[in-house]
Amino acid sequence: MQEHSFSLAQPAPVLTPWRQKVALALGALGVLLLLITWAAGRAIAPIPVLLASFGLMSAGVWLFVREEYLKHPAGIRNNGTWFRSLTARGVWGWALGVLITGFYVCLYWFPQYLRGLVELFTPLSQALRARAADQWFVYGTLYTLAVLLMGIKFFFKYRHNAYQRIRTVSVVFFQLWFAWLLPGLLVRLQQPEIYFSYFWPLSYYQGTPMAYQGYQKSDLGLFYFFFGLAMFFIGTPVLTYFFGKRWYCSWVCGCGGLAETAGDPFRHLSDKSLRAWQVERWLIYSVLLFAVAMTVLLWVNVATGRSVLQQFSELFYKAYAFLIGAAFSGVVGVGFYPLLGSRVWCRFGCPMAAWLGIWQRKKSRFRITTNGGQCISCGNCSAYCEMGIDVRAYAQRGEDIVRASCVGCGICSAVCPRGVLRLEA
Repeated sequence: MQEHSFSLAQPAPVLTPWRQKVALALGALGVLLLLITWAAGRAIAPIPVLLASFGLMSAGVWLFVREEYLKHPAGIRNNGTWFRSLTARGVWGWALGVLITGFYVCLYWFPQYLRGLVELFTPLSQALRARAADQWFVYGTLYTLAVLLMGIKFFFKYRHNAYQRIRTVSVVFFQLWFAWLLPGLLVRLQQPEIYFSYFWPLSYYQGTPMAYQGYQKSDLGLFYFFFGLAMFFIGTPVLTYFFGKRWYCSWVCGCGGLAETAGDPFRHLSDKSLRAWQVERWLIYSVLLFAVAMTVLLWVNVATGRSVLQQFSELFYKAYAFLIGAAFSGVVGVGFYPLLGSRVWCRFGCPMAAWLGIWQRKKSRFRITTNGGQCISCGNCSAYCEMGIDVRAYAQRGEDIVRASCVGCGICSAVCPRGVLRLEA
């Protein structure tokens, strides 16, 4: 008789049921229509193609949600995450990373190669903004669609947890209304294209003299300029004291919204090492200082009649826009989701997150409390912490988690099988 040996170190590969394969195929067809238009450089029958693309992607997501979550009891199931090519840095993960990175490169530096997509989205832009589309409208629409569709998936995946349901509705609402619909309607009304969910220094342009001069033409624009500064200097300390940085990073911010929805399948890829934590602390506060120094130099330049450091301050601004505003936050921050996890930008580069983190660490009532006696060291909390925090180490010692980097997403608590972790404020 032939002997068989089984090893827990090499489990059987995870097979995707055929209905889920159909769902993925529908979604892929919707994406394929966009890719064909992108590659062709021109749009044919924009309205039918756009409706077909959005419809196929929506149908694919809903069918996947129905098969993956609604036919099973509520609760977290992350079976096979490290064995799927897409979510374990396999060939599909690399392919997706290259595709997203390529899109961002074209978006920031070669917009002429997005001409086909711009033509495709022009009817939608005309309906919303009464003007032709540009690459930023294409980007904003695709960004919002990703948050909306993947937000539906996230909502039903974590439907057993009331905090996650409410939080998901919040990030979808802020992205759909404050970052897409409202700015478009303001453009239609001949007002500045204002994004009320983004403040300086995350939106680094908003605190500059150029922004102030541009907004002087509109009372609403001036209000937004000073509103953004008030949110930085007053709103952030007050709200962070009561709620921690989660009020913004996990409930309002579009960067966080994309990370929590479209980036959820990759949250376990974040580096949990001590070395990564050290790099994180040095890098994120360096970016904050960079943003502050750049803005101060620009204002000094204006105050001195452009007689002091004129060329240097302008060069400083261009360097920040290229290195941080485009390459770091966009190309790396989103393009590397399938390789480095979903919060690379939020963790290592976002100046707003750095400012929020300072207040959370020093002056906030928010913390994650632990009941170490109930911890069974399963490691779920650490594995799925997108900010690279070794939550299990805190839980085993029975220590409250008060970290500047924690965005209060609550997933560590949601995936804990023993109720060891609680978000407190």
